[in-house]
Amino acid sequence: MDRLTPEQRRKTMQAIKGTATKGELRLAKALWKLGYRYRKNNKKIFGRPDLTFAKYKIAIFVDSEFFHGKDWETEQFRIKTNREYWIPKIERNIQRDEEVNAFLIAENWTVLRFWSKDIEKNLEVCVAKIEGTIMLMSI
Repeated sequence: MDRLTPEQRRKTMQAIKGTATKGELRLAKALWKLGYRYRKNNKKIFGRPDLTFAKYKIAIFVDSEFFHGKDWETEQFRIKTNREYWIPKIERNIQRDEEVNAFLIAENWTVLRFWSKDIEKNLEVCVAKIEGTIMLMSI
């Protein structure tokens, strides 16, 4: 049973952003400040990665924990309302993420995925991982 009215739920869901989330912006700004240039949400790349370095064939995704199912085996039991909608939706998101990864890897792209909380808590570690990948690809 949902605690919100359908109108309240609709407004709440409309407020959820798909692009330019806090995690994406923090990561993008940190990379830009270091002199790295990238494309954001490049429609030409399958899966529309949040950031792409086409020269090095690096695709970066910043995934939210809820919508992309972090620790899904245990976290799915925390969903109390509208389970018949959310569980298949999130499982499809997980499956789609795997399909995108497989396609990009088959096209010789390097795929990096970060959880938004990891960027929030360990931005330097995430940036270092990207820098290391760029260094490897530029050799």
